[in-house]
Amino acid sequence: MEDITKLNLHQTRDALIKKQFSCKELIASHVKEMESSRPLNLFITETIDHAIKSAEISDNNIKNKKLRNLEGLPFGIKDMFCTKDIKTTASSKMLSNFIPPYESTVTKNLWNDGAILLGKLNNDEFAMGSSNETSFFGPTKNPWKSNDSKNYIVPGGSSGGSAAAVAANVGVASIGTDTGGSLRQPASFTGTVGFKPTYGRCSRWGIIAFASSLDQAGTITKNVKDSAIVLNSICSYDPKDSTSSNKLIPDFEKSLEKSVKGKKVGVPKEFYQEGISEEILNLWDNGKKWLKESGAEIVDISLPNIKYALPCYYIIAPAEASSNLARYDGVKFTHRVEADNINDMYELTRSDGFGEEVKRRIMIGTYVLSSGYYDAYYLKAQKVRALITEDFKNVFKDIDVILTPSTPTSAFEIGEKIDDPLSMYLNDVFTVPVNLAGLPAVSVPVGLDKNSLPLGLQLIGKSFDEETILSFASVIEKSANFRHSPKEWWKNE
Repeated sequence: MEDITKLNLHQTRDALIKKQFSCKELIASHVKEMESSRPLNLFITETIDHAIKSAEISDNNIKNKKLRNLEGLPFGIKDMFCTKDIKTTASSKMLSNFIPPYESTVTKNLWNDGAILLGKLNNDEFAMGSSNETSFFGPTKNPWKSNDSKNYIVPGGSSGGSAAAVAANVGVASIGTDTGGSLRQPASFTGTVGFKPTYGRCSRWGIIAFASSLDQAGTITKNVKDSAIVLNSICSYDPKDSTSSNKLIPDFEKSLEKSVKGKKVGVPKEFYQEGISEEILNLWDNGKKWLKESGAEIVDISLPNIKYALPCYYIIAPAEASSNLARYDGVKFTHRVEADNINDMYELTRSDGFGEEVKRRIMIGTYVLSSGYYDAYYLKAQKVRALITEDFKNVFKDIDVILTPSTPTSAFEIGEKIDDPLSMYLNDVFTVPVNLAGLPAVSVPVGLDKNSLPLGLQLIGKSFDEETILSFASVIEKSANFRHSPKEWWKNE
């Protein structure tokens, strides 16, 4: 089949079941795409031999009708997930040679359901970034390019490699993490679907920690149905993760069939902010219109404390990062710089092993946790976080989902904001509140801006109500009818 890599996940799954091609042929086609896409810098580690061997097992399972949910389907995995005996770097010099002796629960669930690993995808170092430019292994390039510029643009972050790979048809889907928008923002920038489940729906065990109370695994896919299929595999209760929920996990794929008629959609007035382009506002209006035409009711709502979400996040997240990254000292494992004494070894190792953005956040986090500043900053931020969470709880008493833009702008050029951290952080203004409250959310591509770059709309749901989000996302997707794809310029480089 000529365009085998351009099929989405459920099309590929159906084709394998019907034996239109074999798993070995499927993997060979995606390996070819991996090779031609190297100018995009998608992968840190490729696992081609492993993928070919796994394909043989899947072909045998299909032959014997022992089908699993993701049998034979090629995936890329963000390099924040520990994969047993396969290098896991967190895109950092500090872990550039780390080979875990264990498997993360999320990836274990994938392999148990028949998924095949193509390789470990590039991301911002320790997931700290909104552009995939902080990676020790260099930035990932967005497969999309602006009409008015020949320059490369960012894929978003921190799951930039995950989003760019799916947009470039390398793998049928990918797995990433979302701490402050790290799935939804790159999904919006690349014309893909990024789904962040409720905090606790997916195990965090085996995910290299950035901010433990915010990190959550999720999906990047070509469409909403594919997201539902993958969620069925990665969501599970895990006793190894103390924050893992044992709530009943529904069949997410079946939720796509549910009607939105009679349900209420909240539109928060606080999201109408300065600097949002007319294009995004128009697409937001289109989203409201599509849902209204499907029988839903549009309701104006207020989240009064949402304006504090971004400063609140950039206190809590660095504080947790400061604590989590204290373990990387060069003693038992990780990168080490030799010195005459242990204090110098600590200092030189951490200075050399971490990039500038990671060091910036560690220092901010250490400062807000220090004596005399804990109460003024960290404790106050946690109180504000509780207020933001309460705002969401109050509005969800009367509505079913919230509709907002995913990002305030489309993707920007590589290098454009790297020296302006504040401007970079503002990219997360619509996504961060969701993580603070631990809610599920999805970004769905809905159109292009004047420079032919993708834009997405975000749907936010009640805690552990991914089903409702999926049903609304399906309506948005069908109405928007987003059929655009990037021109494959990288194949000529």
